[in-house]
Amino acid sequence: MSKLVTIFGGSGFVGRYIAQQLAMKGWRVRVAVRRPNEALYVRPYGAVGQVEPVFCNIRNDASVEAVTRGSDAVVNCVGTFERKGKNNFDAVQAEGAERVARIAAAHGVKTLVHLSALGVDRDQQSDYARTKRAGEAGILAHFPSAMILRPSVIFGQEDGFFNRFAGMSRMGPIFPLIGGGTKFQPVYVMDVASAAVAGAEGHASGVYELGGPEAKTLRGWIDVILTEVHRKKPVLNAPMFVGRMMAWSLDLAQSLSFGIAKNGLITRDQVKQLQTDNVVQDGAKTLADLGIIATAPEAVIGSYLWRYRPSGQYDAIRDSAKNLNI
Repeated sequence: MSKLVTIFGGSGFVGRYIAQQLAMKGWRVRVAVRRPNEALYVRPYGAVGQVEPVFCNIRNDASVEAVTRGSDAVVNCVGTFERKGKNNFDAVQAEGAERVARIAAAHGVKTLVHLSALGVDRDQQSDYARTKRAGEAGILAHFPSAMILRPSVIFGQEDGFFNRFAGMSRMGPIFPLIGGGTKFQPVYVMDVASAAVAGAEGHASGVYELGGPEAKTLRGWIDVILTEVHRKKPVLNAPMFVGRMMAWSLDLAQSLSFGIAKNGLITRDQVKQLQTDNVVQDGAKTLADLGIIATAPEAVIGSYLWRYRPSGQYDAIRDSAKNLNI
């Protein structure tokens, strides 16, 4: 019988690619999510019945135990950017991660892969990093042989990095930016998934820092995005104190509106994160140690950022028409 893997958060941005790759390798895949009826799109990743979404609340022992039982491998991709509410930083990233490892160890799961984040060992200010560190500690306390992946910002068709800034490029005459001097080393989602698969199959363990082939400042990546979407506009890099004031105002508006006015721009915790470079450290184990060649963003982002160009998919036709002699 083929092996069984439970992927917590397996319908999310990264989890779905891990599910695809493991299904292609013949694994039976259990995708553990809060709303399985909204994750039915994972079923075609494999043969009939090979990939199934199942209900799980990572905040509940019995729920985690139910989906872990019988698994040969467990992958935890669950994370959050919520400071408050039931699914906050501590509940999901610290307590939830520890719960997954504790129950996986109790049920004799052979391998465990945990998705953390790059720079959490250096960022001593943000709650996001604090709870990610606590999650890593909880994982290793119960499952010392686990693989922990610390990716930089992850890019791919559904990403929240290149897509977000490309969308912002369509607004207004200037491009406002906070934390333009912070360095990022974006890593391709397929490369992250391949690393997770190596861990699930027992080929690697320990902590790996995952980054792409090049690190640039956030301002540098904005220039790449503007070039890709064929837009020219000045970039205004605001001082960090302006970012703090803006984030405080937006967070306050969300609190006073009881969450109705959702702060989807920038939070105070994100401003704190922007004060730490998001790059792979010297001496860390990386994609190369797994035999994976890191994919450059420039080789991929054009395949999905075209929709942010002034004329979308017809931008190239419009440009070529300018050269016609009529």
